Amino acid sequence: MSQIDNNLKPLPSAVSVLIVDDEPGMRSFLNKALSKKFALVETAGSIEDAEQLRSRCHFDLLIVDIRLPGRSGIEWHEALDEQGRRSDIIFMTGYADMEVAITALRAGASDFIMKPFHLEQMMTAVDRCIERRLLKRENLMLRREVSIGYSSTIIGSSEAMKSVKHIIERVAPTNAVVLIQGESGTGKELVARQLHLLSGRQGPFVPVNCGSIAPELLESELFGHTAGAFTGAKGNREGLFSFASGGTIFLDEIGEMPLKMQTALLRVLEQKAIRPVGSEKEVNIDVRVIAATNRTLIDEVDAGNFRRDLYYRLNVLDILIPPLRDRPEDVVELTHHFTRQLAAELGVREVVWSHEDMVKLQQHEWPGNIRELRNMIERCILLGKPPAEYWKQQLKSDSSSTSGYPLDWPLKEVEKHHVTSVVDLHSGNKSAAARDLGVSRKTLDRKYKEWFEFSGEQES
Repeated sequence: MSQIDNNLKPLPSAVSVLIVDDEPGMRSFLNKALSKKFALVETAGSIEDAEQLRSRCHFDLLIVDIRLPGRSGIEWHEALDEQGRRSDIIFMTGYADMEVAITALRAGASDFIMKPFHLEQMMTAVDRCIERRLLKRENLMLRREVSIGYSSTIIGSSEAMKSVKHIIERVAPTNAVVLIQGESGTGKELVARQLHLLSGRQGPFVPVNCGSIAPELLESELFGHTAGAFTGAKGNREGLFSFASGGTIFLDEIGEMPLKMQTALLRVLEQKAIRPVGSEKEVNIDVRVIAATNRTLIDEVDAGNFRRDLYYRLNVLDILIPPLRDRPEDVVELTHHFTRQLAAELGVREVVWSHEDMVKLQQHEWPGNIRELRNMIERCILLGKPPAEYWKQQLKSDSSSTSGYPLDWPLKEVEKHHVTSVVDLHSGNKSAAARDLGVSRKTLDRKYKEWFEFSGEQES
Protein backbone atom coordinates (compact mmCIF):
# COMPACT_ATOMS: atom_id res chain seq x y z
CA MET A 1 0.00 0.00 0.00
CA SER A 2 1.53 3.32 -1.06
CA GLN A 3 1.59 6.64 0.69
CA ILE A 4 -1.22 9.11 0.14
CA ASP A 5 -0.90 11.43 -2.82
CA ASN A 6 -0.18 14.99 -1.63
CA ASN A 7 -2.12 16.37 -4.59
CA LEU A 8 -5.44 15.06 -3.27
CA LYS A 9 -7.92 17.80 -2.42
CA PRO A 10 -7.99 18.56 1.36
CA LEU A 11 -11.24 17.52 2.99
CA PRO A 12 -13.19 19.39 5.67
CA SER A 13 -11.71 18.60 9.10
CA ALA A 14 -15.04 18.61 10.96
CA VAL A 15 -15.95 15.10 9.78
CA SER A 16 -16.37 12.00 11.95
CA VAL A 17 -15.49 8.53 10.58
CA LEU A 18 -16.11 5.02 11.90
CA ILE A 19 -14.02 2.11 10.52
CA VAL A 20 -15.50 -1.37 11.02
CA ASP A 21 -13.20 -4.30 10.12
CA ASP A 22 -12.24 -7.51 11.92
CA GLU A 23 -8.61 -7.23 10.76
CA PRO A 24 -6.57 -5.23 13.38
CA GLY A 25 -3.95 -4.33 10.77
CA MET A 26 -6.54 -2.79 8.42
CA ARG A 27 -8.16 -0.84 11.28
CA SER A 28 -4.79 0.53 12.38
CA PHE A 29 -3.74 1.43 8.83
CA LEU A 30 -6.93 3.36 8.00
CA ASN A 31 -7.10 4.96 11.46
CA LYS A 32 -3.57 6.36 11.08
CA ALA A 33 -4.26 7.70 7.59
CA LEU A 34 -7.68 9.24 8.25
CA SER A 35 -6.86 10.71 11.68
CA LYS A 36 -4.53 13.18 9.95
CA LYS A 37 -7.48 14.68 8.09
CA PHE A 38 -10.59 14.32 10.20
CA ALA A 39 -11.75 15.50 13.59
CA LEU A 40 -12.84 12.10 14.89
CA VAL A 41 -11.88 8.62 13.70
CA GLU A 42 -12.98 5.52 15.61
CA THR A 43 -12.49 1.82 14.88
CA ALA A 44 -14.49 -1.30 15.71
CA GLY A 45 -13.83 -5.01 15.13
CA SER A 46 -17.49 -6.04 14.98
CA ILE A 47 -20.99 -4.71 14.41
CA GLU A 48 -21.63 -4.91 18.17
CA ASP A 49 -18.64 -2.68 18.94
CA ALA A 50 -19.67 -0.33 16.16
CA GLU A 51 -23.19 0.00 17.59
CA GLN A 52 -21.76 0.93 21.00
CA LEU A 53 -19.71 3.70 19.39
CA ARG A 54 -22.70 4.92 17.36
CA SER A 55 -24.79 5.15 20.52
CA ARG A 56 -22.34 7.73 21.89
CA CYS A 57 -21.55 9.77 18.81
CA HIS A 58 -22.81 10.56 15.31
CA PHE A 59 -20.55 9.54 12.41
CA ASP A 60 -20.69 11.27 9.03
CA LEU A 61 -19.01 8.36 7.25
CA LEU A 62 -18.88 4.60 7.86
CA ILE A 63 -16.13 2.47 6.23
CA VAL A 64 -17.27 -1.13 6.67
CA ASP A 65 -15.97 -4.57 5.70
CA ILE A 66 -18.75 -6.73 4.29
CA ARG A 67 -17.71 -10.01 5.94
CA LEU A 68 -17.72 -9.52 9.71
CA PRO A 69 -18.09 -12.01 12.59
CA GLY A 70 -21.70 -12.63 13.61
CA ARG A 71 -23.34 -10.19 11.23
CA SER A 72 -22.45 -8.94 7.76
CA GLY A 73 -21.88 -5.32 6.84
CA ILE A 74 -24.68 -5.54 4.28
CA GLU A 75 -27.19 -6.68 6.92
CA TRP A 76 -26.10 -3.85 9.22
CA HIS A 77 -26.39 -1.38 6.37
CA GLU A 78 -29.98 -2.47 5.71
CA ALA A 79 -30.83 -2.19 9.42
CA LEU A 80 -29.40 1.33 9.55
CA ASP A 81 -31.51 2.31 6.56
CA GLU A 82 -34.62 1.13 8.37
CA GLN A 83 -33.63 3.27 11.36
CA GLY A 84 -33.31 6.32 9.13
CA ARG A 85 -29.52 6.66 9.45
CA ARG A 86 -27.85 9.87 8.29
CA SER A 87 -24.34 8.46 7.67
CA ASP A 88 -22.76 7.69 4.30
CA ILE A 89 -21.15 4.23 3.92
CA ILE A 90 -18.23 2.79 1.94
CA PHE A 91 -17.91 -1.00 1.76
CA MET A 92 -14.68 -3.02 1.60
CA THR A 93 -14.29 -6.72 0.78
CA GLY A 94 -11.55 -9.19 0.02
CA TYR A 95 -13.90 -11.39 -2.00
CA ALA A 96 -14.63 -10.64 -5.65
CA ASP A 97 -18.39 -11.03 -5.40
CA MET A 98 -19.85 -8.59 -7.92
CA GLU A 99 -23.41 -9.55 -7.08
CA VAL A 100 -22.87 -8.46 -3.48
CA ALA A 101 -21.24 -5.24 -4.67
CA ILE A 102 -24.17 -4.41 -6.92
CA THR A 103 -26.62 -5.19 -4.13
CA ALA A 104 -24.76 -2.86 -1.75
CA LEU A 105 -24.61 0.01 -4.23
CA ARG A 106 -28.26 -0.34 -5.17
CA ALA A 107 -29.15 -0.25 -1.47
CA GLY A 108 -27.55 3.17 -1.16
CA ALA A 109 -23.87 2.57 -0.36
CA SER A 110 -21.65 5.46 -1.46
CA ASP A 111 -18.81 3.28 -2.79
CA PHE A 112 -17.39 -0.24 -2.93
CA ILE A 113 -13.63 -1.04 -2.72
CA MET A 114 -11.89 -4.39 -3.30
CA LYS A 115 -9.05 -5.49 -1.01
CA PRO A 116 -6.12 -5.15 -1.26
CA PHE A 117 -6.22 -1.50 -2.27
CA HIS A 118 -3.88 1.47 -2.42
CA LEU A 119 -4.53 4.23 0.08
CA GLU A 120 -5.12 6.66 -2.78
CA GLN A 121 -8.12 4.56 -3.82
CA MET A 122 -9.67 4.79 -0.38
CA MET A 123 -8.97 8.51 -0.01
CA THR A 124 -10.43 9.24 -3.44
CA ALA A 125 -13.59 7.35 -2.47
CA VAL A 126 -13.76 9.23 0.84
CA ASP A 127 -13.16 12.52 -0.96
CA ARG A 128 -16.04 11.87 -3.38
CA CYS A 129 -18.32 10.79 -0.55
CA ILE A 130 -17.71 13.87 1.61
CA GLU A 131 -18.00 16.22 -1.38
CA ARG A 132 -21.38 14.71 -2.26
CA ARG A 133 -22.48 15.12 1.35
CA LEU A 134 -21.45 18.79 1.42
CA LEU A 135 -23.12 19.36 -1.95
CA LYS A 136 -26.38 17.96 -0.58
CA ARG A 137 -26.14 20.37 2.35
CA GLU A 138 -25.42 23.31 0.09
CA ASN A 139 -28.32 22.44 -2.24
CA LEU A 140 -30.67 22.19 0.73
CA MET A 141 -29.68 25.66 1.88
CA LEU A 142 -29.98 27.06 -1.66
CA ARG A 143 -33.51 25.64 -1.97
CA ARG A 144 -34.39 27.29 1.32
CA GLU A 145 -33.00 30.62 0.11
CA VAL A 146 -34.97 30.41 -3.13
CA SER A 147 -38.15 29.51 -1.21
CA ILE A 148 -37.90 32.66 0.93
CA GLY A 149 -36.93 34.92 -1.98
CA TYR A 150 -33.48 35.67 -0.61
CA SER A 151 -31.54 38.56 -2.13
CA SER A 152 -27.94 39.34 -1.18
CA THR A 153 -28.29 43.02 -2.10
CA ILE A 154 -27.89 45.54 0.71
CA ILE A 155 -29.85 48.60 -0.35
CA GLY A 156 -29.07 52.08 0.94
CA SER A 157 -26.83 55.01 -0.03
CA SER A 158 -27.05 56.97 3.21
CA GLU A 159 -23.82 57.70 5.08
CA ALA A 160 -24.90 55.29 7.82
CA MET A 161 -25.33 52.40 5.37
CA LYS A 162 -22.12 53.26 3.52
CA SER A 163 -20.36 52.85 6.84
CA VAL A 164 -22.04 49.46 7.41
CA LYS A 165 -21.04 48.25 3.93
CA HIS A 166 -17.45 49.38 4.50
CA ILE A 167 -17.24 47.42 7.75
CA ILE A 168 -18.70 44.33 6.07
CA GLU A 169 -16.06 44.45 3.32
CA ARG A 170 -13.23 44.71 5.84
CA VAL A 171 -14.53 42.14 8.30
CA ALA A 172 -15.89 39.47 5.91
CA PRO A 173 -12.55 37.85 4.87
CA THR A 174 -11.58 37.21 8.51
CA ASN A 175 -12.78 34.35 10.73
CA ALA A 176 -13.56 36.70 13.61
CA VAL A 177 -16.84 36.43 15.52
CA VAL A 178 -19.19 39.30 14.62
CA LEU A 179 -22.06 40.76 16.67
CA ILE A 180 -24.76 42.56 14.65
CA GLN A 181 -27.04 44.88 16.61
CA GLY A 182 -30.16 46.71 15.51
CA GLU A 183 -33.91 46.92 15.92
CA SER A 184 -36.25 44.22 14.60
CA GLY A 185 -36.70 44.44 10.84
CA THR A 186 -33.50 46.37 10.07
CA GLY A 187 -31.94 43.54 8.03
CA LYS A 188 -29.52 41.86 10.44
CA GLU A 189 -29.74 38.49 8.66
CA LEU A 190 -29.06 40.15 5.30
CA VAL A 191 -25.86 41.65 6.74
CA ALA A 192 -24.87 38.24 8.13
CA ARG A 193 -25.44 36.62 4.74
CA GLN A 194 -23.33 39.29 3.05
CA LEU A 195 -20.53 38.62 5.53
CA HIS A 196 -20.70 34.92 4.65
CA LEU A 197 -20.89 35.59 0.90
CA LEU A 198 -17.76 37.76 0.97
CA SER A 199 -15.88 35.48 3.38
CA GLY A 200 -14.97 32.90 0.75
CA ARG A 201 -15.99 30.08 3.09
CA GLN A 202 -17.13 27.02 1.13
CA GLY A 203 -19.65 25.62 3.65
CA PRO A 204 -23.30 26.67 3.95
CA PHE A 205 -24.86 29.65 5.70
CA VAL A 206 -27.09 28.31 8.49
CA PRO A 207 -29.45 30.79 10.22
CA VAL A 208 -30.82 29.92 13.67
CA ASN A 209 -33.41 31.97 15.57
CA CYS A 210 -32.53 31.34 19.22
CA GLY A 211 -35.83 32.86 20.35
CA SER A 212 -38.00 30.50 18.31
CA ILE A 213 -36.56 27.22 19.64
CA ALA A 214 -37.76 25.88 22.99
CA PRO A 215 -34.97 26.26 25.60
CA GLU A 216 -35.00 22.55 26.42
CA LEU A 217 -34.42 21.69 22.73
CA LEU A 218 -31.86 24.35 21.85
CA GLU A 219 -28.77 22.36 22.90
CA SER A 220 -29.83 19.37 20.81
CA GLU A 221 -30.66 21.58 17.81
CA LEU A 222 -27.28 23.29 17.90
CA PHE A 223 -24.97 20.42 18.88
CA GLY A 224 -26.94 17.30 17.90
CA HIS A 225 -27.65 14.26 20.06
CA THR A 226 -27.07 10.53 20.31
CA ALA A 227 -29.70 7.81 20.38
CA GLY A 228 -31.34 7.60 23.80
CA ALA A 229 -29.89 10.92 25.00
CA PHE A 230 -33.39 11.96 26.08
CA THR A 231 -36.98 10.83 25.70
CA GLY A 232 -37.86 10.66 22.01
CA ALA A 233 -34.23 10.57 20.78
CA LYS A 234 -34.60 7.40 18.70
CA GLY A 235 -31.46 7.88 16.66
CA ASN A 236 -28.32 9.97 16.32
CA ARG A 237 -28.85 13.41 14.87
CA GLU A 238 -26.50 16.06 13.52
CA GLY A 239 -26.72 19.50 15.09
CA LEU A 240 -26.77 22.77 13.19
CA PHE A 241 -23.11 23.44 14.04
CA SER A 242 -22.18 20.21 12.24
CA PHE A 243 -24.51 21.12 9.38
CA ALA A 244 -22.64 24.44 9.03
CA SER A 245 -19.25 22.72 8.72
CA GLY A 246 -16.86 24.87 6.70
CA GLY A 247 -19.39 27.70 6.59
CA THR A 248 -21.16 30.16 8.87
CA ILE A 249 -23.77 29.76 11.59
CA PHE A 250 -25.91 32.82 12.26
CA LEU A 251 -27.30 32.95 15.81
CA ASP A 252 -30.14 35.45 15.57
CA GLU A 253 -31.84 36.77 18.73
CA ILE A 254 -28.79 35.71 20.77
CA GLY A 255 -30.20 37.71 23.69
CA GLU A 256 -32.98 35.10 23.99
CA MET A 257 -30.51 32.29 24.66
CA PRO A 258 -30.87 30.74 28.17
CA LEU A 259 -27.94 31.20 30.56
CA LYS A 260 -27.16 27.46 30.55
CA MET A 261 -26.77 27.50 26.77
CA GLN A 262 -24.70 30.68 26.96
CA THR A 263 -22.17 28.73 29.01
CA ALA A 264 -22.11 25.94 26.43
CA LEU A 265 -21.75 28.41 23.54
CA LEU A 266 -18.83 30.14 25.27
CA ARG A 267 -17.04 26.80 25.51
CA VAL A 268 -17.66 26.13 21.81
CA LEU A 269 -16.22 29.51 20.84
CA GLU A 270 -13.13 28.95 22.98
CA GLN A 271 -12.51 25.26 22.26
CA LYS A 272 -13.79 25.19 18.65
CA ALA A 273 -15.45 21.88 19.43
CA ILE A 274 -18.96 20.65 20.19
CA ARG A 275 -20.26 17.78 22.29
CA PRO A 276 -23.56 16.24 21.10
CA VAL A 277 -26.12 15.68 23.86
CA GLY A 278 -25.55 12.24 25.33
CA SER A 279 -22.04 11.87 23.87
CA GLU A 280 -18.83 11.58 25.88
CA LYS A 281 -16.63 12.90 23.09
CA GLU A 282 -16.12 16.30 21.56
CA VAL A 283 -16.00 16.88 17.81
CA ASN A 284 -13.82 19.63 16.37
CA ILE A 285 -15.63 22.14 14.16
CA ASP A 286 -14.70 24.65 11.49
CA VAL A 287 -17.59 27.12 11.71
CA ARG A 288 -17.64 30.90 11.77
CA VAL A 289 -20.10 32.35 14.29
CA ILE A 290 -22.11 35.51 13.64
CA ALA A 291 -24.62 36.63 16.27
CA ALA A 292 -27.36 39.25 16.21
CA THR A 293 -29.70 40.88 18.69
CA ASN A 294 -32.29 43.65 18.92
CA ARG A 295 -31.47 44.09 22.60
CA THR A 296 -28.77 46.26 24.12
CA LEU A 297 -26.65 43.35 25.30
CA ILE A 298 -24.51 45.33 27.74
CA ASP A 299 -27.71 46.29 29.59
CA GLU A 300 -28.67 42.60 29.66
CA VAL A 301 -25.24 41.86 31.12
CA ASP A 302 -25.73 44.44 33.86
CA ALA A 303 -29.19 42.99 34.58
CA GLY A 304 -27.71 39.49 34.96
CA ASN A 305 -29.51 38.10 31.91
CA PHE A 306 -26.43 37.62 29.75
CA ARG A 307 -22.96 36.34 30.58
CA ARG A 308 -20.36 39.10 30.62
CA ASP A 309 -17.57 36.81 29.32
CA LEU A 310 -19.76 35.63 26.44
CA TYR A 311 -20.68 39.23 25.59
CA TYR A 312 -17.03 40.20 25.21
CA ARG A 313 -16.30 37.01 23.27
CA LEU A 314 -19.11 37.79 20.81
CA ASN A 315 -18.39 41.50 20.61
CA VAL A 316 -15.00 41.15 18.93
CA LEU A 317 -16.37 43.06 15.95
CA ASP A 318 -19.60 45.03 16.24
CA ILE A 319 -21.89 46.16 13.41
CA LEU A 320 -24.75 48.48 14.35
CA ILE A 321 -27.54 48.78 11.78
CA PRO A 322 -29.43 52.08 12.10
CA PRO A 323 -33.26 52.08 12.11
CA LEU A 324 -35.04 53.18 8.94
CA ARG A 325 -36.37 56.36 10.57
CA ASP A 326 -32.78 57.59 10.99
CA ARG A 327 -32.02 57.25 7.27
CA PRO A 328 -35.08 58.52 5.34
CA GLU A 329 -32.92 59.04 2.24
CA ASP A 330 -32.78 55.23 1.87
CA VAL A 331 -36.58 54.87 1.86
CA VAL A 332 -36.94 55.92 -1.79
CA GLU A 333 -34.26 53.47 -2.97
CA LEU A 334 -35.73 50.64 -0.89
CA THR A 335 -39.25 51.38 -2.14
CA HIS A 336 -38.25 51.14 -5.80
CA HIS A 337 -36.23 47.97 -5.12
CA PHE A 338 -39.06 46.16 -3.32
CA THR A 339 -41.62 47.34 -5.88
CA ARG A 340 -39.65 45.78 -8.75
CA GLN A 341 -38.80 42.64 -6.79
CA LEU A 342 -42.30 41.94 -5.47
CA ALA A 343 -44.07 42.71 -8.75
CA ALA A 344 -41.81 40.18 -10.50
CA GLU A 345 -42.34 37.55 -7.78
CA LEU A 346 -46.11 38.01 -7.72
CA GLY A 347 -46.45 38.28 -11.50
CA VAL A 348 -48.37 41.56 -11.38
CA ARG A 349 -47.82 45.11 -12.55
CA GLU A 350 -45.75 47.52 -10.51
CA VAL A 351 -47.51 50.30 -8.65
CA VAL A 352 -46.58 53.88 -9.55
CA TRP A 353 -45.36 56.02 -6.67
CA SER A 354 -46.07 59.75 -6.83
CA HIS A 355 -43.88 62.45 -5.31
CA GLU A 356 -46.50 62.89 -2.57
CA ASP A 357 -46.32 59.17 -1.79
CA MET A 358 -42.56 59.30 -1.48
CA VAL A 359 -42.69 62.27 0.87
CA LYS A 360 -45.16 60.42 3.11
CA LEU A 361 -43.02 57.30 3.05
CA GLN A 362 -39.98 59.30 4.16
CA GLN A 363 -41.92 61.04 6.91
CA HIS A 364 -43.34 57.81 8.34
CA GLU A 365 -41.62 56.54 11.52
CA TRP A 366 -41.50 52.88 10.35
CA PRO A 367 -41.47 51.22 13.78
CA GLY A 368 -41.18 47.87 11.98
CA ASN A 369 -38.29 49.18 9.86
CA ILE A 370 -37.53 47.59 6.47
CA ARG A 371 -39.80 44.61 7.15
CA GLU A 372 -42.76 46.96 7.64
CA LEU A 373 -41.93 48.91 4.46
CA ARG A 374 -41.72 45.71 2.40
CA ASN A 375 -45.03 44.40 3.78
CA MET A 376 -46.76 47.69 3.01
CA ILE A 377 -45.49 47.63 -0.59
CA GLU A 378 -46.61 44.01 -1.01
CA ARG A 379 -50.13 44.85 0.20
CA CYS A 380 -50.32 47.75 -2.25
CA ILE A 381 -49.29 45.51 -5.14
CA LEU A 382 -51.67 42.71 -4.19
CA LEU A 383 -54.62 45.05 -3.74
CA GLY A 384 -53.82 46.77 -7.05
CA LYS A 385 -54.65 50.12 -5.51
CA PRO A 386 -52.74 53.37 -6.04
CA PRO A 387 -50.56 54.23 -3.04
CA ALA A 388 -52.57 57.39 -2.30
CA GLU A 389 -55.74 55.29 -1.85
CA TYR A 390 -53.81 52.90 0.38
CA TRP A 391 -52.78 55.73 2.70
CA LYS A 392 -56.38 56.98 2.91
CA GLN A 393 -57.65 53.46 3.63
CA GLN A 394 -55.05 53.02 6.37
CA LEU A 395 -55.96 56.31 8.01
CA LYS A 396 -59.66 55.43 7.87
CA SER A 397 -58.98 51.94 9.22
CA ASP A 398 -56.83 53.23 12.06
CA SER A 399 -59.49 55.79 12.97
CA SER A 400 -62.36 53.30 13.02
CA SER A 401 -60.46 50.58 14.85
CA THR A 402 -59.57 52.90 17.70
CA SER A 403 -62.90 54.78 17.84
CA GLY A 404 -63.46 55.92 21.41
CA TYR A 405 -60.10 54.51 22.47
CA PRO A 406 -59.23 54.42 25.27
CA LEU A 407 -61.86 56.26 27.32
CA ASP A 408 -64.88 54.34 26.02
CA TRP A 409 -63.21 50.91 26.07
CA PRO A 410 -63.39 48.28 28.84
CA LEU A 411 -60.06 47.78 30.61
CA LYS A 412 -59.73 44.25 29.19
CA GLU A 413 -60.04 45.55 25.62
CA VAL A 414 -57.46 48.27 26.26
CA GLU A 415 -55.02 45.66 27.53
CA LYS A 416 -55.73 43.33 24.60
CA HIS A 417 -55.31 46.11 22.01
CA HIS A 418 -52.02 47.28 23.52
CA VAL A 419 -50.49 43.83 23.91
CA THR A 420 -51.44 42.61 20.44
CA SER A 421 -50.13 45.84 18.93
CA VAL A 422 -46.74 45.28 20.57
CA VAL A 423 -46.67 41.68 19.32
CA ASP A 424 -47.52 42.87 15.79
CA LEU A 425 -44.76 45.46 16.06
CA HIS A 426 -42.32 42.60 16.65
CA SER A 427 -43.75 40.65 13.68
CA GLY A 428 -45.21 37.99 15.95
CA ASN A 429 -42.07 37.43 18.06
CA LYS A 430 -43.74 36.96 21.44
CA SER A 431 -40.45 36.65 23.33
CA ALA A 432 -39.33 40.09 22.16
CA ALA A 433 -42.81 41.54 22.80
CA ALA A 434 -42.92 40.08 26.33
CA ARG A 435 -39.60 41.73 27.09
CA ASP A 436 -40.87 45.15 25.95
CA LEU A 437 -44.11 44.68 27.90
CA GLY A 438 -42.21 43.75 31.05
CA VAL A 439 -43.91 40.35 31.47
CA SER A 440 -42.77 36.75 31.08
CA ARG A 441 -43.34 34.79 27.88
CA LYS A 442 -45.51 32.38 29.90
CA THR A 443 -47.76 35.27 31.00
CA LEU A 444 -48.09 36.47 27.41
CA ASP A 445 -49.02 32.96 26.19
CA ARG A 446 -51.64 32.72 28.95
CA LYS A 447 -53.16 36.05 27.89
CA TYR A 448 -53.36 34.96 24.25
CA LYS A 449 -54.97 31.70 25.25
CA GLU A 450 -57.53 33.58 27.31
CA TRP A 451 -58.31 36.13 24.60
CA PHE A 452 -58.33 33.97 21.48
CA GLU A 453 -58.79 30.31 22.38
CA PHE A 454 -61.54 30.76 24.94
CA SER A 455 -63.34 33.42 22.91
CA GLY A 456 -63.22 31.40 19.71
CA GLU A 457 -61.35 34.18 17.85
CA GLN A 458 -58.45 33.39 15.54
CA GLU A 459 -55.07 34.56 16.70
CA SER A 460 -53.40 36.78 14.10
